[in-house]
Amino acid sequence: MILSKEENMLISDRRTYAPVSIVRTLPQKEQVLEDVKKAMRLSNWRDFISHGADIALKPNLGWDKLIPGAISAPWVVEAVILTIRDYVGKIFLVESNQVVVDVEKALKLSGLDEVCRRLDVTWVNMSKGNYVKIKTSDGLVLQEINIPEILTNTELITLPLLKTHNKTVISGAIKNQWGCLQELRHNYHPILPQALVDINRVLQPRFAVMDGTVGLEGDGPKSGIPKEMNLILASGNLVGLDAVGARLMGFDPINLGFLKLCSENGLGPMNGSLTIKGESVEDIRHNFLPAKHNPVSWLELVLRKPLIEWLVFKTPFLKIPAWGARRYYDFWYYFVGKKLREDFFQKSGYAAQWKH
Repeated sequence: MILSKEENMLISDRRTYAPVSIVRTLPQKEQVLEDVKKAMRLSNWRDFISHGADIALKPNLGWDKLIPGAISAPWVVEAVILTIRDYVGKIFLVESNQVVVDVEKALKLSGLDEVCRRLDVTWVNMSKGNYVKIKTSDGLVLQEINIPEILTNTELITLPLLKTHNKTVISGAIKNQWGCLQELRHNYHPILPQALVDINRVLQPRFAVMDGTVGLEGDGPKSGIPKEMNLILASGNLVGLDAVGARLMGFDPINLGFLKLCSENGLGPMNGSLTIKGESVEDIRHNFLPAKHNPVSWLELVLRKPLIEWLVFKTPFLKIPAWGARRYYDFWYYFVGKKLREDFFQKSGYAAQWKH
């Protein structure tokens, strides 16, 4: 929901003192449902959500291959729905296509289509809906942003994952709004930190629940390695939540340029006044393998050179590298990803939520 200046100031003030909760859980559905509710309660979720408001839940469905930790898990999303549904109005589950991702396929692979049917939640593929042009007089790089219309009529709760990313080190609560931009959002990659500030200042997500049951390390956000962490995090301060998530993964948040920039631009503190409830970061921190550039992201860096960037990314020629990127991920999944998934399924109790 697009807020007035006064409403933005009120939300910003609440974020300043918003706690970040960390709750341990176990790979059993009922335990996850209870622990998500606990994490949200510890972080005072009702202080950030208007009673009776319609809600857009934004999961992470950024890949149409089923690799645990790469896309949102149904148990956590279901738990958020069950926690809020008697307090709010209508609930929508929202996500967008990517140039190399069919989000409808990702929805079915994740099992979230079944969650929506069972809990009477409306699925919205934002790429197929209407957009509203919002002018940003104080935007760092985006002077106007086309926002999915559904997000102008709802309060946004973002549902990120605890995973690595080859461009931002981590993909967390702030980065999750990248999927609210139109399909050709990859054109903003050269100005990614500033664009993340602009999109989050316009959308003003009210609250975040981070799924750390199964994380993803290595070459995220897609071709990484599932990592069972048994954690749920939540906060109304998305910057603070990402800072805590980064520390849990073994990264120093002060070195994350996009996060520091978001904090400097009023999206929430990342240290100092930050209160953590529940578990201690030091007790459960586990270093993640950082993401490196895979062939797809490396090739994008090469093609961003000034003389060829316009031809590749802003003309129909884009179809050729996009086709190549899809084929790379198909090969990676066939030769590497399927084995990672099957090995994980054999060992983890979380596998039960995807066996549909």
